[in-house]
Parts: sequence; structure tokens; C-alpha cells
Amino acid sequence: MSDLAKAIVTVTDLVKRFGDNAAVDGVSFDILEGEVFGLLGPNGAGKTTAISMISCLLAPTSGEVIVDGASVTRDPRKVKCALGVVPQEIALYPTLTALENLRFWGRMYGLGGRLLEERVAEALETAGLADRARERIETYSGGMKRRINIAAGIMHHPRVLLMDEPTVGIDPQSRNHILETVKELNRRGMTVLYTSHYMEEVEFLCDRVGIIDHGKVIALGAIDELRRLVGDENVISVHLSELPAGVLDALRALPEVDSVTATAPADAAEADEEGAKPEVDETVMVQVLSKDSGTVIADVVSVLGRAGARILSVDVREPNLESVFLHLTGKSLRD
Repeated sequence: MSDLAKAIVTVTDLVKRFGDNAAVDGVSFDILEGEVFGLLGPNGAGKTTAISMISCLLAPTSGEVIVDGASVTRDPRKVKCALGVVPQEIALYPTLTALENLRFWGRMYGLGGRLLEERVAEALETAGLADRARERIETYSGGMKRRINIAAGIMHHPRVLLMDEPTVGIDPQSRNHILETVKELNRRGMTVLYTSHYMEEVEFLCDRVGIIDHGKVIALGAIDELRRLVGDENVISVHLSELPAGVLDALRALPEVDSVTATAPADAAEADEEGAKPEVDETVMVQVLSKDSGTVIADVVSVLGRAGARILSVDVREPNLESVFLHLTGKSLRD
């Protein structure tokens, strides 16, 4: 991405209210041409609502979005022509084959004849599913459906691709394929807006990140800039079989501890690629933020031991986007 890149998407004071609830509450950010911009936040933070307004699916209560020079409220048709959208839900016809789906969506974008067939072949190659093109979508795994979902969104070579949590509930192989696909599309020059609650995905993909919580952008910048918000604080993650009463207050009382949170393990309720949900994990993850992990870790283990906690694992990580979110909100990204 060039240092002189201009904004291709500008979001200004965007608000969406549903009754008294502000799902998006005064959000502003720019997306530069040629970058991968990440919107990172927990489920329910307002990411999907923001995407829906940018893609003209929802009318803003107030504020403005400009995409490639066009307003979502005054010239939505031009905005839609500039955008490719990969929604969180699968937007495919299950009884049609992948080939038939892509031909259908290509025609919706105004493609036809030889150009349509070239774009279908290109999209199938990008998805890595050319050999499964004549099979019905209903026979695909969850990961394969998501890959064709992406293929449908890039048929018309959009200026900007909006991807709303495209890896939720899929197998690791498909997740890795999707992440590499995003990287490749960006290398070809496509600007990408990528929403996720997976910190590691955003760190892997994105040039800049906006962290959103309760409908507001609470931090915005390059990943290294955001990490500097927490200085040299480390995250000590302790996996426990259960959480003894009073132990969080005891950990917070330690002199070198900056904050403490406790959450259920991430993704416990997520469906796998076949749609089945795993058994709920009753264990607890305690996260301690501290600048002096070398000293504090022994004190943390001692406090947990005196409380009778059964420690399953201990992990220490350097500052990342999870610790930034923890620092800014006092809670885990996946709370």
C-alpha cells in the first residue's frame, strides 16, 4: 500500500438506532485504497450493523458514508457497483451447484457471455473448488460454502470487498485458505474491510485496525500503534477447572497487576463446519495484565493455589490486540 494512498471509504459520525438502542453510535474512520482495514470487536459490538450501512442494506439514522466518491444515501446504486459483499450468513442457493450460483450472481452484476465464464472460472480457482464446481451447495461443508460465498462477492472485481466475519464456525484448513485468499486479493490491488472478533486474524491480515465496542470506535490505527497503548504489558492467561470465590479480587490486589478478567473459553458455543455445536466447556480462563510477568506469574499461581483452584495451563503473551482491548475496556475481547 502506498504512503500516498487516498481514502476510498470515508465513514463520518455514523449512527444506527433501533428504538432507544444505538447499535452504531457515532463511528468515524477512513479506509485507504489498497489496504486491508480491520474492524475488531466482540460479538454484538456493532460490526455487522456498520457493514450493513456501508453496503446500503440499512439506512443510517444519521451520519455519512462515502464509497469511491458516492454517498450511500444519495447514490446507493453507484456504491453497490463499487462494492463486493461477503456476508456473515451464507448467501447462496443450496440446491444449485457452485457453477450455477456463480453464473447467477455474475449476471446480477451485469456480466455475460465470455467475460462471465472467465470470471466464474477465476472465482472458482480463487476458492480452490474448481474440481467441485458441478456439485450442489447443499452437499458442501461449512468451510466450502464460505469459500464459494467469497467467490460470489468478487465476480465483478469490486473496488472494495466487505467481509463480515467470514471464518466463523469453520474448520482450520478452510480458515487458513480464506486468510490466504484475502492476502492474495489484496496483493492484486483489492481494498478489503474485514470484520472479526478473532484478534489473531486481524493481526495477520490488516494494515490498520479500528477496535469497536458498544457501537463506538475506541481505538484506531496501525497494529504497532495500538500495541503501544499498553506499553510493555504482558497478558498472563491461566486456564482453570473452575473459578473459586473471591480469587479475582485477590489477584487484583497484587501490586504489579494492572487488570484481571475471567471468561469462558473462546468459541465454546460455535458450530463446527457441519453445523453441530460442541459440548460446552465449563472451564474458565483468567487473564492478568502486568508489566512484570516474570515476577507476577509466581504470585498469581500462589494466589490461585491458596484459593484451591486447579490450574490446567498457564500462558504468557507479549502485548497484542487482545491486551489493547483488555486495557481499554477492562474485559476480554470475547466477553
